[in-house]
Amino acid sequence: MIGLAQRYRPALSTPFGREGYREIAPCAALAPFVRCFWSDDHTLTREILVIPDTCMDIIFEISKIGREGFFCALDDSSFYSVGDGAELFGIRFYAWTARLFSRRDFSKSGSRRFELGEFFDGTEELSRAVQCAGTFEERAAAAEKWLAERLCAVSQDNDLLNAVDLIIEKNGALNIADLCMHTAVSARTLERLFMRDIGASPKSFSSLVRYQLLWQDMLRPGFDVLDAVEKFGYSDQPHLINDFKRRHLMNPRQAVDYAKRRG
Repeated sequence: MIGLAQRYRPALSTPFGREGYREIAPCAALAPFVRCFWSDDHTLTREILVIPDTCMDIIFEISKIGREGFFCALDDSSFYSVGDGAELFGIRFYAWTARLFSRRDFSKSGSRRFELGEFFDGTEELSRAVQCAGTFEERAAAAEKWLAERLCAVSQDNDLLNAVDLIIEKNGALNIADLCMHTAVSARTLERLFMRDIGASPKSFSSLVRYQLLWQDMLRPGFDVLDAVEKFGYSDQPHLINDFKRRHLMNPRQAVDYAKRRG
């Protein structure tokens, strides 16, 4: 589990930072499960491109006192988020770890927003602590305490973790037969595990990982699209570009230009 979090670091559409957005890393005990705690000032008038980052989030709207947070499951497509006057605070989980703190079945959670209580217990305490905290750092500390208290009840599924590990190792470019052979688990069982714990099939999740890793490669100096075609298992350059644009709503050059904006 620790190795997965160290090797796979999902990127946003603005990975170099933007005005009003901050992140805090979790403590060492939570690092395998939580990508970060984050804060976003939605009082700013702007549109932000939200891309599929293969994560799930608990989100609180700080200015809306008395309102509990909500849970955003795995997204498979990009959308634009417009500021609505609230400061947001979030807990960002890796796709394979959110259910460890929930124990609900995620099979019908794909690309949707839910009331927090539908997937997590004891969230009234967390909501009060987050809303009463005066700073981002205090909110992150309150969330960390709430998660740490539940850590002892976390039970991981090694078959799922082994499958996710291979998907990342192969850049999302593999077939289900290879996944079954690696895990010694049937295709039906893998489908059930992925739907229950991630809310997506192994094929869909692999496609999202491929997109994320391709996006991270695009952000590095010296990116070569022809090398990427082979690395990520595309048939040719148009196939790669069209698949990326379908996910990101921009072609690669536009996406990198957008990533460098900080406003």
